Amino acid sequence: MTTNSSVTPDVDVVVVGAGFAGLYALHKLRDRMNMSVRVFEAGDDVGGTWYWNRYPGARCDIESIHYSYSFDEDLQQEWKWNEKFAGQPEILRYLNHVADRFDLRKSITFGTRVIGVHWDDENSWWTVRTDTGETVTARWFISGAGNLSVPKEPEFGGIDNFRGEVLLTGNWPHEPVDFTGRRVAVIGTGASGIQAIPLIAQQAAELVVFQRTPQFATPLGNGPLDPEELAAAKKIYPELREAARNHFLGVPFDQVQPSALAVDAEERRRVFDERWNAGGFRLFIDSFQDILFDKAANDTAAEYIRERIRERVQDPATAERLAPRGYAYATKRPPLETNYYETYNRDNVHLVDVKSTPISEITETGVRVGDRTYEVDTIVLATGFDAMTGPLMAMDIRGRNGLRLADKWAHGPRTYLGIMIDEFPNLFTITGPQSPSVLYNMPLAIEDHVDFATDAISYLREHDLQVIEPTAEAEADWLRTTTEIAEQTLLPQTDSWYMGANIPGKPRACMVYLGGAPAYRQICADVVDGGYVGFELSAARENLTAAAS
Repeated sequence: MTTNSSVTPDVDVVVVGAGFAGLYALHKLRDRMNMSVRVFEAGDDVGGTWYWNRYPGARCDIESIHYSYSFDEDLQQEWKWNEKFAGQPEILRYLNHVADRFDLRKSITFGTRVIGVHWDDENSWWTVRTDTGETVTARWFISGAGNLSVPKEPEFGGIDNFRGEVLLTGNWPHEPVDFTGRRVAVIGTGASGIQAIPLIAQQAAELVVFQRTPQFATPLGNGPLDPEELAAAKKIYPELREAARNHFLGVPFDQVQPSALAVDAEERRRVFDERWNAGGFRLFIDSFQDILFDKAANDTAAEYIRERIRERVQDPATAERLAPRGYAYATKRPPLETNYYETYNRDNVHLVDVKSTPISEITETGVRVGDRTYEVDTIVLATGFDAMTGPLMAMDIRGRNGLRLADKWAHGPRTYLGIMIDEFPNLFTITGPQSPSVLYNMPLAIEDHVDFATDAISYLREHDLQVIEPTAEAEADWLRTTTEIAEQTLLPQTDSWYMGANIPGKPRACMVYLGGAPAYRQICADVVDGGYVGFELSAARENLTAAAS
């Protein structure tokens, strides 16, 4: 362990996570900036989200040619995607390829969880503790722990009493799970449940789906990626990436119309049908600009989706239970589906509404709802995540004077640009709360944030400085900005993980910057061009002490 009298920390930077964020941060810092880096990863190999989420049907909801790194042209050209929307195995192969190509594993400590990240005021560096007993000091700390990596605790008891098999979508077994002949319960119908349910239904003798909130799920539109389409994209990758970075969602859609209310019903239906058939997020983001801002415009999209659900589900009562009401479309992350609604036409699939009568408990043999117990052999928990702030809270981060991040954020996250926090110097939160993050193409969002962090570190080193920290005023201004923008949208009216509302007792606050990625990127560029406006830059305390003596 490095003592307080030492001149330098053990390494320049500690990075947490070996997913998209951690791998790129490691490559940038170690290979391009010649810095010493330690990466800690809880899993036994690289992949991050795509290492843990191996449940049936897991795949990205951004087209593969966009859901990938852009930082290396040779990498872009050599990797060939097979599906329009890559599945978990293909994405994991891609990240393994990246790790091999840049020889990243030698700098990663696997099977190790960070359990303490404490700022040392005396030396102006971070002391990082792991669950294996190791302690490492580092000038800078970069969290690539992700936004959706800490599973939500079930709100019902008894799970330990169940005598059958319990599976968690966010921590799925590495070996294939065979549901043949089994009675299966899936609890939760968010994105993970909607992906897994159709495939589990094909094997299970009986599948009981416990739904609290029906979702506005729309077609993914997946299929084999045409080699000619991929080749054409590779020829213009720089232009595609530029167009993606200048789009709200980080994909180069360009068909959006101003208002769903400015056209007649026939034209509106034509646009909705076209986007529905095209698949992906086109209905959400490439139909009408006012869907997320105007309730009347949103109602037209919501009713359209309900109509399409009724077309696909044979039993009218089941269709009605699957039709979402009481909240606006896209104020929860819109799930994308393949044969989800048709699954409820199967004789072996049953839908249980647990909104009006919640799950009472898990018994030894099944799931009890009210006075009925559904006897099952396997329970699949697709109950979501403690999103955005959960992964950071889990590391016991403490800033100046021992301030706990959990206390700092007792009333909701407070950041500057979603990437740094007042009183937590030299800590970078990649795609953190109050950045575009989950409403943007994640690999591009990660590259933008890693570049911001590493450029800041380079700037400090070039100017013989070692500490960067946002001011309290800049942080307060950013909170006001993100809140004011959110209040112009429909999101705050819905209980969702965007608002932290899926976790009992969690402060209700908008977790995402909703001004769009292009506006956000310009704000960050202006901050940097102005000499890091809103930040205080300084030398490390021990250097100041030495100079004074």
